[in-house]
Amino acid sequence: MDPVTLTTDRLVLRTVGPQDTDAVYAACQDPDVQRWTMIPSPYLLEHAQSFTEQAAPDGWANDSMFTFGLFLPSGELAGTLGITMRALGVAEIGFWCAKEHRGKGYVTEATLTAARWAFTHLKIDRLEWRAEVGNTPSRAVAERTGFTLEGTLRAATNHTGVLRDCWVASLLPSDLSLPSTTQYLPSRP
Repeated sequence: MDPVTLTTDRLVLRTVGPQDTDAVYAACQDPDVQRWTMIPSPYLLEHAQSFTEQAAPDGWANDSMFTFGLFLPSGELAGTLGITMRALGVAEIGFWCAKEHRGKGYVTEATLTAARWAFTHLKIDRLEWRAEVGNTPSRAVAERTGFTLEGTLRAATNHTGVLRDCWVASLLPSDLSLPSTTQYLPSRP
């Protein structure tokens, strides 16, 4: 698929490219980004180059990962968001926000926009969010966006060679008043 550009009231969501390498590198020097995401630590310029020049474009080209940079109207990078295909009709969303742009609702705004796009254009019926237990800012974004917390998965993520527990939540098209591509019959207690 060719990369798409999405817009919100305050953001432009577009794929990252070589022109964004320095901004990605600078933002990923933040210890919190390195602590709570799966990026390499220490994060080197070559990691940013690989992400912007290879991983992001390749993900779009082979329909496996749809990466968006969250850009302010000025062109400044506020964060990134990725939707990774996991199974037929199922994808996982992940995101980070540059330190100087936290607390402004940018990631929540971008997550809602990207989720709507995924449900309507990628034919996703389930969007999952996972975060290591303790990553309360990420959980707050998921909850504000309407994700339903489903529980804690033990030893479900490997962060720097250590297995850690993670929270898992889901968002369905119906949570955003959108139709599903497949009929859903929820269980009744």
